[in-house]
Amino acid sequence: MTDSPALAPRAPRARKPDWIRVKAPTSAGFAATRELMRAKSLTTVCEEAACPNIGECWSKKHATVMILGDTCTRACAFCNVKTGMPRAVDRMEPQNVADAAAQMGLNHIVVTSVDRDDLPDGGASQFVKVIEAIRAANPTTTIEILTPDFRNKAEAAVEAIVAARPDVYNHNLETVPRLYPTIRPGARYYASLRLLESVKKHDPSIFTKSGVMLGLGEERLEVHQVMDDMRSADVDFLTMGQYLQPTPRHAKVEDFVTPQAFDAYAAIARAKGFLLVASSPLTRSSYHAGEDFERLRANRAAKLARVKA
Repeated sequence: MTDSPALAPRAPRARKPDWIRVKAPTSAGFAATRELMRAKSLTTVCEEAACPNIGECWSKKHATVMILGDTCTRACAFCNVKTGMPRAVDRMEPQNVADAAAQMGLNHIVVTSVDRDDLPDGGASQFVKVIEAIRAANPTTTIEILTPDFRNKAEAAVEAIVAARPDVYNHNLETVPRLYPTIRPGARYYASLRLLESVKKHDPSIFTKSGVMLGLGEERLEVHQVMDDMRSADVDFLTMGQYLQPTPRHAKVEDFVTPQAFDAYAAIARAKGFLLVASSPLTRSSYHAGEDFERLRANRAAKLARVKA
């Protein structure tokens, strides 16, 4: 059973400012990455979510794999992934992900999924199998996961996934609490916060990460409150990016936030104690994820050194 679609009536999309425009993907690296994803029957959130950074990332052979199929059981107003009844879980998917990571020579991989409210565990066991397969095939590859909220199953799901020890556990809050009924109707803000807090409760050594989209009509002080809520849940890494309307039927862009405003938010977030902040119009959850992971480790080590001094 799926949530009622939250897509708004068709409305013209706002013209993008110069700072949000990107070049069309044409490189040989882009083509090679696409061919490998097709050969391994893998789905990527890069394509499904119409990410503006796909050309840059795929040209460097960086891709965010989306497991558990290409069909989501939710209908969030911001998301371009199709909604419906998903297919059966692919038993070969964990090994295919591991093989792709090996062929691409990845030092760091990001794995996400659609929501699978139809599954008894919300798909948590597939995340575990993918982590285990990557570890077996690529012991030195660091693993970042971006999970759904596992509605009504979160505690058991988090416990199982944390036991598999991903290096980074990401779950996005997406927007401010006031906008959840229209933007993220199938989710609950405080349930997502509790999920992030639960990761740290089970294993404080795992880095936690969460992100929000700006430009949906949020107020500045609401964004500050989300930062405080994340810090209360001991989230290490905050990402902030500009919401872009995928199609005329999705939630419209209320505001194109300037690069200067993103910089100001980043300064405030750093002052609140995040280990790392990525904040710019084109920032997305997995954009530059490998480089950011190295910064996370370095920043934690520096923080621990200061505490001991």
